[in-house]
Amino acid sequence: MSDQRKFGIDREIAAKLASKYDVGREVEARQWIETVVGEPFPFEGFQQSLKDGVILCKLMNVLIPGFVKIKSSKMPFVQMENIARFLEGCEKLGCPKHDLFQTIDLYENKNPGQVVDAIWSLSRHAAKAGCDIPILGPKLSDKHEVEFSEEVLNAGKTVINTYQYGYSGGANLSGQRSGRREIGGVDPGRTRSP
Repeated sequence: MSDQRKFGIDREIAAKLASKYDVGREVEARQWIETVVGEPFPFEGFQQSLKDGVILCKLMNVLIPGFVKIKSSKMPFVQMENIARFLEGCEKLGCPKHDLFQTIDLYENKNPGQVVDAIWSLSRHAAKAGCDIPILGPKLSDKHEVEFSEEVLNAGKTVINTYQYGYSGGANLSGQRSGRREIGGVDPGRTRSP
């Protein structure tokens, strides 16, 4: 739906989403997909190329071999099914749901920024899952859990925090003034005599 046919809050939401859209991130996402899949996009437009879900399914089959059967069709429900299968693959690779988009965000071009963000997230989570692919953005960190022995945990229970007893390293209120504030050295309560 074009912005001319949107009214009220729909128009405001569309304007807000458009203002956040980063074309540079889209270009990098497109290049990443073309590199991983090994073929160029069929159309010039990012959304137009991804709308039928075929490229996304090809991408998912590179990341998880044989994960999805690619269905090429002009029928909307088949195209949306392709997109839905891609999103299932993203979750299987560890992408959190909040990083992904909804099928309608891509199919009806409702939130193109979220589509691009999902591609970026997929690149990082797929690499972390063991896929030999380039990464968009920073590498995901690994979880580092620290385990303490029972002895160390018990020793921590005996430490007394000095703030519990009201001592704060000698800090006090000396040098603080109370009462009326003077501005520019003149007492605002006095009137000037001529």
